[in-house]
Amino acid sequence: SEANTDDDSCDYPAVEPDNIFFSEYGEGSSYNKYLEIYNASDEAVDLSGYQRVNCSNGCTEWEYYTDFAEGASVAAGDVYVVCDSGVGDDFPSLECDESGALYFNGDDAQGIFHTASGTTIDLIGEIGDDPGSGWEVAGVSNGTKDHSIIRKSSVTSGNSDWVLSAGTSADDSEWVVQDQNTWAFIGSHPHDFASVCDDDTACNFGEE
Repeated sequence: SEANTDDDSCDYPAVEPDNIFFSEYGEGSSYNKYLEIYNASDEAVDLSGYQRVNCSNGCTEWEYYTDFAEGASVAAGDVYVVCDSGVGDDFPSLECDESGALYFNGDDAQGIFHTASGTTIDLIGEIGDDPGSGWEVAGVSNGTKDHSIIRKSSVTSGNSDWVLSAGTSADDSEWVVQDQNTWAFIGSHPHDFASVCDDDTACNFGEE
């Protein structure tokens, strides 16, 4: 619907973004890179209204806008996983909903962009100066480089303020930092990290 204003132009009702956000990010070895997006709303989300955005080695604005695959959607309470098409044989590629070239390293910011409102609704890293090798996450230096990071179950929506999202410690961060090539959590969200094995000598270290 539309409403006439005093100058005979039209005002259209604001289109609010759905409650989707990054639930996992992996900057793995070689081409083992992926982004996982969680739908925290109570209805399926058509991803044609969104784009993945990123910039390389620092930037003043988003440099690349990438559409999701044609027909892409994510069910309520489910995840949508975008993987690099070159992932290795040991990567859980059955969890990939879409594959393509993911050009990012630890110092390349990532975002989810809602096209109708022109807003970035979630971030990993931030627009600005190149951070060096990567951004600190939960007090872990270069947490976005050579790590997997998983959103805590307490997080219920995206955050466009990366400083608040990354936090300064394991307690105040929205993320749990895992070793590189930790893929045990891909394909679902949320996770109960209280039940994750923290014995680094165990065969299921880092898994639920």
